[in-house]
Amino acid sequence: MTEASALPPDDFDAAATETFDSPHDTYRELRERCPVAHSSAYGGFWALTRFDDVERAARDSETYISSVRAVVPSDPRGIRRPPLNFDAPAHSPFRRALDRTLHRSRLERLEPRLRLHAEREFGRFLADDGGDICVGFGTLYPAYTAAEWLNLDPADVPRLAETSSMWVDAWRRQDGALVTAKSEAMYDMARALVADRTARPRSIDEDPASSLLAEEYEGAPLDQELVVGALRQSLVVGLVAPPILLGGICVHLARHPELHRELRDDPSLIPAALEEFVRLYTPYRGFARTVSEPVTLHGRTIEPGEPVTLVYASANRDERVFDEPDDFVLGRPNIARHLGFGRGRHRCIGMALARISLRIALEQIVTRTRRLEIDGPIESTRMPEVGAQSVPLRVHL
Repeated sequence: MTEASALPPDDFDAAATETFDSPHDTYRELRERCPVAHSSAYGGFWALTRFDDVERAARDSETYISSVRAVVPSDPRGIRRPPLNFDAPAHSPFRRALDRTLHRSRLERLEPRLRLHAEREFGRFLADDGGDICVGFGTLYPAYTAAEWLNLDPADVPRLAETSSMWVDAWRRQDGALVTAKSEAMYDMARALVADRTARPRSIDEDPASSLLAEEYEGAPLDQELVVGALRQSLVVGLVAPPILLGGICVHLARHPELHRELRDDPSLIPAALEEFVRLYTPYRGFARTVSEPVTLHGRTIEPGEPVTLVYASANRDERVFDEPDDFVLGRPNIARHLGFGRGRHRCIGMALARISLRIALEQIVTRTRRLEIDGPIESTRMPEVGAQSVPLRVHL
């Protein structure tokens, strides 16, 4: 924080114990009385809670920059990895290289393989008579999705799933030693990937590591350690949100069995349902920026160096934009406006792949079960995510 800043008293306690529903009550109140809110938790940060403010900040990458703080709480070691922690133009070649491997024809080829992974892993979940959807199917299946995109050895997937899960939990708890240990394990995977593709390059349209190694910035190849960092980020970024989102979906379906029946009876409704689930249970509230110059918003001034979070989970329930924002509305007329995948230069790189993967997961859940039942306490996640990180389920077939 800048010494010149006269920070206000806390408007909310970002480190308070939460339930599955309570954060949305907090953000509803903040949207009304304090849309630019401050908390001293995690070293202090601001929170933008209204849709228009969050969307405007996400689009304005000149004012709201990512190179100082891109998430709250941040990596306790201060590591900066592209493209998330870089600003344009340095950010652009990493983004371009990764985008190149997510074209429509490749995603169409990946879809049947993702379905096989989903069928197998959800079949194992059913064979065990249910369990924790977030820890089992919700973690392993997204890891296979990431492996298909990155062309990893399928034998490495269980290790990747376990390592990334332990890493993100340590990050939430700000356990620097465990964060370092698990991060280094993922760096080892990324370095092995770079070494293999350096020796045996693949098509740059089909392989992220090869694409990054072929990319240039200011007339020179990308620094190899930054390529490793980008792949290290890619190894985990697609494994953080899906378990939380799938957990939220299953809680909702357990609470609303009539919706489960409707989707089971008419699977053509699943894509629309998924978009509404993403709006309702967006798992991000801690993606952050700092400002390049003082910004005054709703009568409060944010100074450079002070982290400001874009609370997508709050923006997606803003009553100024979405009618009945806390309700599930199938076929919501303006559902395309939701911010579940972000906006601007730092919107989710893999959002097209994520939509396919999540749709397949939802198909498995609603078509292979008759009813879901919560079978124990729901464990809430912590900043920078919001939602459930543990949802024990009993399944009725």
